[in-house]
Amino acid sequence: MDNIDFKRYLKQYPDKDGRFGRYGGAYLPPELIPAFKEINEAYLTICHSSQFISELRRIRKEFQGRPTPVYHCERLSRKLGNCQIYLKREDLNHTGAHKLNHCMGEGLLAKFMGKKKIIAETGAGQHGVALATAAAFFGLECDIYMGEVDIAKQAPNVARMKVLGAKVVPVTHGLKTLKEAVDAAFTAYLREYKDTIYCIGSAVGPHPFPLIVRDFQAVVGTEAKEQFKEMTGFLPDIVTACVGGGSNAIGMFVPFLDEPVELVGVEPLGRGEKMGDNAASMSYGSEGVMHGFDSIMLKDAAGEPGPVYSIASGLDYPSVGPEHAFLREIGRVKYDSATDEEAIDAFFKLSRYEGIIPALESAHAVAYAMRRAKEMGQGSILVNLSGRGDKDLDYVIEKYGFGDKYKEF
Repeated sequence: MDNIDFKRYLKQYPDKDGRFGRYGGAYLPPELIPAFKEINEAYLTICHSSQFISELRRIRKEFQGRPTPVYHCERLSRKLGNCQIYLKREDLNHTGAHKLNHCMGEGLLAKFMGKKKIIAETGAGQHGVALATAAAFFGLECDIYMGEVDIAKQAPNVARMKVLGAKVVPVTHGLKTLKEAVDAAFTAYLREYKDTIYCIGSAVGPHPFPLIVRDFQAVVGTEAKEQFKEMTGFLPDIVTACVGGGSNAIGMFVPFLDEPVELVGVEPLGRGEKMGDNAASMSYGSEGVMHGFDSIMLKDAAGEPGPVYSIASGLDYPSVGPEHAFLREIGRVKYDSATDEEAIDAFFKLSRYEGIIPALESAHAVAYAMRRAKEMGQGSILVNLSGRGDKDLDYVIEKYGFGDKYKEF
């Protein structure tokens, strides 16, 4: 970490080959290499265009409702001690999560490139809803690939995608969750790439998608840093966010890289440490290539992507964005985990004490913040509340009732 100038970090990483150190890159079938080169060249053109930047800012302000606020959890903090917990309220972003930040950017990119359709995968459905929203806004066709297990868990988001005009394509092979949805979306893109752009839902995939998603999501951390300093006069001690593929976390972390702040990504430990009981790639994975990029991934005995599980559909992915793997390797970001039980406890406590129902994904980061607040006794923690929990209510109530046993400390 001593050799990296974080003030110049964004200009240095990724390099021209799309690598963050040894991670990243683009492992593509030959027929897709020209398509990804076209996407990369188009993005590098428009990301420096004043017209594109101006239009994106207008969309963020007038359509998305940005900036989203930073909120002080006064009652919850008091219950935990003297350490103060703050939330970056991405649940108040239009469509209810951070995903629209990059989906509107990708939709604008698709229009610039003259594409007629956007396709993607989704787990929790938030990326699918956001992309369906972008498609409606820009007048594009939209296909969303989603595992059957997640379709059953996330019925409200499936309905929203269909109302917005998207075609939801069920994925019925394998574990029928997020990895299989990505497989299916990539296969479809191979058939349709001339008229279509594949809008990856996280900071994963072949170059340039980890770069594109990071850049569009960095608005979260940029806003949060300014807002927190305005509210308190200083920076938080800890900035934390949940990590599946890692889009909300990378957007939150990057603007803080050159600041004296502890950055912590929180992975899903699920039911425990056994293979198939969690999706904690950083804790139990090793380097490998999947879905066109090199990163840290959970592997089975044959070295293939291993089975994963999380109560949060948006986190059950067997790998993690290559930039996260790099930031851990150089020691700038730490990665911890929270179990299903901890996430559910945080879900209900934030609901009962602050009137905010978080997405189960975000509840992992809230759970970590609650744990650290008890240990620290003082200071401040800023959590990226990446999404709201409307989509999870039916599932949570069916499995856990109305949380009466979680309301007390």
